[in-house]
Amino acid sequence: MYGFLDQFILGLKNTLFVFFLSCAFGTILGLLIAMLRNSHRKPVSACMQAYTGIIRGVPELLIILLMYFGGTALLIAAVGRYVEINAFVAGVTALTIVFSGYAAEIFRGAINAVAPGQREAATALGLSRWQIWLLIIIPQMIPIALPAFCNLCISLIKDTSLISVVGLTDVMRVAYIAAGSLRAPLPFYLAASVTLPPSFIQF
Repeated sequence: MYGFLDQFILGLKNTLFVFFLSCAFGTILGLLIAMLRNSHRKPVSACMQAYTGIIRGVPELLIILLMYFGGTALLIAAVGRYVEINAFVAGVTALTIVFSGYAAEIFRGAINAVAPGQREAATALGLSRWQIWLLIIIPQMIPIALPAFCNLCISLIKDTSLISVVGLTDVMRVAYIAAGSLRAPLPFYLAASVTLPPSFIQF
């Protein structure tokens, strides 16, 4: 058990890095998509609706595999020789896409929950569109979206275990290798389950 302690620490670091990067990028992308979903331009709104619908309907594991193997295929076609995409980059990109699809719907609901009169009053005061978003809508939507957003973060940190299928050394991959090497799955999977409990991100 102690022989795999260093690997567990490395796996925990990778898991945390993937979580924080995917959460940060996915939040920004999800907010942008939610804003575009409320666009008066029907084609833009329809494209964003299709994006969130497709992403939420496709299994996370499939998106990770498509990003890893599809990214490798694109790199090979671009440079003309075999180039394998980095597993860390593929995992972060895939989970960012997944996270943004769900976050966009949370943010869209929170935006729609803000009273329309708030925007009308801001327009009457002469505020620009970006000022209305930054000063009026976003500050009011954050408390509304926060509970569902925290639940989404908990789901994200669980989904980080899926990136082990593309070779990234995370907590679950270390537990899988250690359990297979020593033929003692129970202690290693128990160690993986308590390494990063879901309460870590319950704000």
